[in-house]
Amino acid sequence: MINAVRDAALVSEFRELSTWDLIVAANRERQKWMGSRFELCSIMNVKSGLCSEDCKFCAQSSRYKTTSPVFPLRSVDEMLHDAERAKMAGAERFGLVASGRNLLKKEIETIAEGIRRIRQSVDIAVCASLGILKKDALMLLKESGLSRYHHNIETSPEFFPRIASTHLFSDRMATMKAAREAGLEVCSGGIIGMGEGEEDRIRMAQVLREADVNSVPLNILVPIAGTPLAGISPLTVEEILRAVAIFRLILKNKTIRIAAGRETALKDFQGMAFLAGANAMMIGGYLTIQGREVAEDHKLVEEVKKLWNG
Repeated sequence: MINAVRDAALVSEFRELSTWDLIVAANRERQKWMGSRFELCSIMNVKSGLCSEDCKFCAQSSRYKTTSPVFPLRSVDEMLHDAERAKMAGAERFGLVASGRNLLKKEIETIAEGIRRIRQSVDIAVCASLGILKKDALMLLKESGLSRYHHNIETSPEFFPRIASTHLFSDRMATMKAAREAGLEVCSGGIIGMGEGEEDRIRMAQVLREADVNSVPLNILVPIAGTPLAGISPLTVEEILRAVAIFRLILKNKTIRIAAGRETALKDFQGMAFLAGANAMMIGGYLTIQGREVAEDHKLVEEVKKLWNG
């Protein structure tokens, strides 16, 4: 468990720094640990909607009335097709993402076959986000060619009960541990802008550091009509950039990936996130939200690299 005294000292330290000072320090840490390495990934929504859980941000929960699409598990051929598209778009990693607390055994087996087919045919690393899984299921996926399991903790352990009540923060941590024990890398991050404070973002980053995750996706809440967080006030650009910088300063050598919400929340300031410590992003859209054109994202990457190497 992270020391509470150390937590308080770190919160105080960051609060005393201006946003610009945080950005400069974080960019220095990104250069030190990651150099000019910039990673792109893409995901496929392989099963959508009708989730039993009550995560207040999620358009796919069966408890809320949203316009999110609902469909059963996609076929292996569809998984392969989307992996090929992701590779053509320049992604290095391709994630298979399914809604729900967990999946049926036959669904896990279908996804395992999809992973095998992708690894046989496409030169791309495969990740998966399939809910709360046990070690045996994760080992089957690993044996099929899965390299990394994605399972967000979403926020700090203290704020988590205000976001979800149908499962515990410890359930998420247990799944991450099981993925490690199965020999998988772990990708875990969360969402900022759900009503948490900066101290919660600091705490979340510390938990992820203690868990020694490999990659940290940072999503910025996109309020979805019909969900409990639909009317929440958005974060300012400054708050978002501070969060990115704090994650880099705490997580040092981990990949920090800007994901959903970057287009709508940062707008003209997207590039600043990569001067504030981020070194990866998701392209080609998200689960229920359309991203921007891939060509525009590639232009952004080239401009960022010029700034990094200038």
